[in-house]
Amino acid sequence: MEPEFWRERWARDQIGFHLPEVNPYLQRHWPQLALAEGGQVLVPLCGKSLDLMWLASHRLRVLGVELSQQAVEAFFNEQNLTPRITERGAFKVYQADLIEVWCGDFFAMGAEALADCAALYDRAALIALPPLMRARYAEHLNRLLPPGCKGLLVTLDYDQAQKAGPPFAVTDDELEVLFGSHWRLDVLEEQDILGESWKFVQDGVTRLDERVYQLTRR
Repeated sequence: MEPEFWRERWARDQIGFHLPEVNPYLQRHWPQLALAEGGQVLVPLCGKSLDLMWLASHRLRVLGVELSQQAVEAFFNEQNLTPRITERGAFKVYQADLIEVWCGDFFAMGAEALADCAALYDRAALIALPPLMRARYAEHLNRLLPPGCKGLLVTLDYDQAQKAGPPFAVTDDELEVLFGSHWRLDVLEEQDILGESWKFVQDGVTRLDERVYQLTRR
């Protein structure tokens, strides 16, 4: 899955993965991470998510990473924010108040930018990637994020033979392989959401479980 795939999705407005409201799992479970005010939160593949604004409203420094410049500019325009734009290596960085969005390839990000990162928030990054890229993504996070970092991760689990991704199915066992040696993983919530996911039903999917995990970097 090449970068151009996601740029085309944004260009064609094929962004069913974008939520028009703040994610309820974030609101429900984020407080138990008990982060100090001013802590930095990494949000990979952030799109134009309203979750960035919610995190910033809790006095956290938000660092989003997004491949699509169209998505980045849409976020700041829709939130009536005028960003300062600078260059950081391979990235164009948009910054306004407590929010930075780095426009570029997530895999080009170096650990120095996240040396004091306190948290990770992944609602739609891992499940957007096919298997080999998921492994690469996890390895990159394991290199980037320091011990003590906490996180909130949302996944989908269904029979991948019944529907091609994205979003892709990620099982509990795969998460253990990807993250288990570097993170403690705790399931916070699990819901059967097939009844509210008509596209999956139309494609013949018979089970669709959404899980929320708390991650703690060892």
